Amino acid sequence: MISGLKEAMLYETLLSGAVCCHVCSRRCTIAPDRLGFCRVRKNIDGKLYALNYGYVSSEAIDPVEKKPLYHFLPGTTTYSLGTFGCNFSCLHCQNHKISMPEESVYLAMSGDIGLSRFGEIITPEEVVQRALLLDTKSVSFTYNEPTVWYEFVYDTAVTAKANGLYVILVTNGYMTPEALETIAPYIDAYRVDLKSFSDLFYSEICAAHLNPVLESIQKAKELGLHVEIVTLIIPGQNDGIEEAKAAAAWIFENVGPETPVHLNAFHPNYKMEDVAATPGSTLDLLRNVYVDAGMDYVYIGNMISEYQNTFCPKCQSFLISRVYSFGESVELERNGDDFVCACCGNMIPIVCPEDIEF
Repeated sequence: MISGLKEAMLYETLLSGAVCCHVCSRRCTIAPDRLGFCRVRKNIDGKLYALNYGYVSSEAIDPVEKKPLYHFLPGTTTYSLGTFGCNFSCLHCQNHKISMPEESVYLAMSGDIGLSRFGEIITPEEVVQRALLLDTKSVSFTYNEPTVWYEFVYDTAVTAKANGLYVILVTNGYMTPEALETIAPYIDAYRVDLKSFSDLFYSEICAAHLNPVLESIQKAKELGLHVEIVTLIIPGQNDGIEEAKAAAAWIFENVGPETPVHLNAFHPNYKMEDVAATPGSTLDLLRNVYVDAGMDYVYIGNMISEYQNTFCPKCQSFLISRVYSFGESVELERNGDDFVCACCGNMIPIVCPEDIEF
């Protein structure tokens, strides 16, 4: 028995003996004894199996703001963990050593030797025990794409919710509608990348497509999840004014002006080491585009900026300060679960139940 072997959820077996995976929007048709695009899901005798169940490549205690989530449980920590594999192959991936690891990792998952020398094997119950012991308020599935860890994420999320923890997905947004519907009752926050508003970018840089991402963002919103959107701005690739206008207009119309948007600076990495880091002036310019389009909370990340902080969109008062990621209330008043600007009384959309101090 392979240590990380777990029969997959949401697949169908075809008459040919191939299987079709319905967790990821690629919907890979996988022949017997072959792997899906992510290389961590395998057809074994006409059944689809996850090969990475319980395998942890990375874990840490982070400020929730580091995800980044700025309007969800501010000032708290989250137990963050990830595995191996991804359903994208981004040329600029900062976590490529675990999302697209060396061949020996895939061989370990596909064979009988297990992955213990590459990472740790853990159960859903152990994840929850660690989160509670470390006094975090949430569990975050991050570092690599949680969609390719779906079964473990699902089982852990169910256990976490039963123990009073919040659950966060940090995702590329390529989960199918049915997969998102299945797991949504056990998820609280959907921190999603909108890598570009160009299908050409998705095709050439990520080996994916734009529309499934847009559909997943809309679906997450419809399902009542807290949504925050991140775009990594890469010079010469997705930093155009017209693209920013189109993205901002779409978010405004389909997700809402109150949706936090994070415009993050790119730093050279992986197969894009020859691309320069994003100038601060570019991020300031694009932020103005989003604000002009009606977006209320547009942040700049991956560099020092006053726009790491939250300002009231009505009176521009300084509401939340963020130093070294941790959020701290400045001119914010709370009434139970609700938050308002102390200066003008404007409602500020923040998810932070009354039993969590902020």
